[in-house]
Amino acid sequence: MTSSLSIKRTSSIKGTIHRLSSSKSISNRALILKALSGNRSTVSNLSDARDTVLMTQLITSTNPVIDVMDAGTTMRFLTAYFGITNQQKVLTGTPRMKERPIGILVDALRMLGVTIDYLEKEGFPPIQIKGFEQQRTNSLTIAGNISSQYISALMMVAATLPQGLNLNLTGKIGSVPYIEMTAALMKDFGVTVNIDLAAQTIQVPARAYRPAHVVVEADWSAISYWYGFTALAKAAEIVLPNVSENSLQGDRVIAIIMERIGVTSTFQNNQLMLSKKESAPFIQWDFKDCPDLAQTVIPVCAAKGITGEFTGLESLRIKETDRITALQNEIKKIGASLNEAPSGKWVLTPGKLPNHELTIETYHDHRMAMGFAPWATLCDLKIKNPEVVNKSYPGFWEDMRAAGFTTHNG
Repeated sequence: MTSSLSIKRTSSIKGTIHRLSSSKSISNRALILKALSGNRSTVSNLSDARDTVLMTQLITSTNPVIDVMDAGTTMRFLTAYFGITNQQKVLTGTPRMKERPIGILVDALRMLGVTIDYLEKEGFPPIQIKGFEQQRTNSLTIAGNISSQYISALMMVAATLPQGLNLNLTGKIGSVPYIEMTAALMKDFGVTVNIDLAAQTIQVPARAYRPAHVVVEADWSAISYWYGFTALAKAAEIVLPNVSENSLQGDRVIAIIMERIGVTSTFQNNQLMLSKKESAPFIQWDFKDCPDLAQTVIPVCAAKGITGEFTGLESLRIKETDRITALQNEIKKIGASLNEAPSGKWVLTPGKLPNHELTIETYHDHRMAMGFAPWATLCDLKIKNPEVVNKSYPGFWEDMRAAGFTTHNG
């Protein structure tokens, strides 16, 4: 049975956001590095996101079958981790996970010497890792424009290889901040990576990881939704605790994007305060380094009357759902459109929210639910399958209520 959450329109919001999740991206990388350092490290303030809870359980599992459910990062990181640590495992997931490509990573691991078979469709999970005897090469060429998670997965395990690894990236490199985040965390564990973006190379030395203590900061992807609420509300005063201004996370650029869309960021005493300001009528942005922010920015602009011109949306096709199609379908409900121009840019034409209740489909995608939730500042909203937020921000609806919204199930 399909569940839903009804949210009553609330145009003025105020409050401190206490259930904000810690960074899923940092948490999942730190858990892999903790395991590679011999589990002698500590990682505190871990994310409560389902993906991270899964990673915590699965990385030490003795079960021969590993079910990652719908967690793409977990699938990619554990494929590399189990492969290079010579653990015989079958990795599987939800029907949608079986549609998400993994061939580039499997090809790379096979070249390194890992024996991996596909159990159903070539290039897609489920896969069977049969073993790893010895390193066959210390140099790989891999596409840089598909998913930075493949690159991060290889970087982290590369230090444990006897010869280290040189990665040569082809094409336009996407999500560079995530690659830099991986390198920064590896340095915390004693391994210095040389990234040369001009030459498109990454050099990882053969080096034993040392024990480290990592404290995970708040998740900027989750923070982005509160920028959305602030931008659309008539009046807003939002306080977000445990937020680092000098964050490792690429999604911190939401502060820059939202300056143009009508939100001022003030950092003080490890807190972020959001308030309203005038917005521009038009915005241009390249999402290649922060694709997860597209589902925050596009619904806000569509509802606020801001025309947009965007690039870097390619990877959205292979996420939890086809996010471009999902965005197009939902913004159409207010008369807005997102169309690809001959130039390759995506043009957003805004719409106008109605006076009646709107229903938002979430497509089994947490970011669709949270990205469209700020529309509740402008009209009554019904969100289908609201439990999808558990993937990354389980306390989201509770935080909405704390900020002044009234919700009820069904």
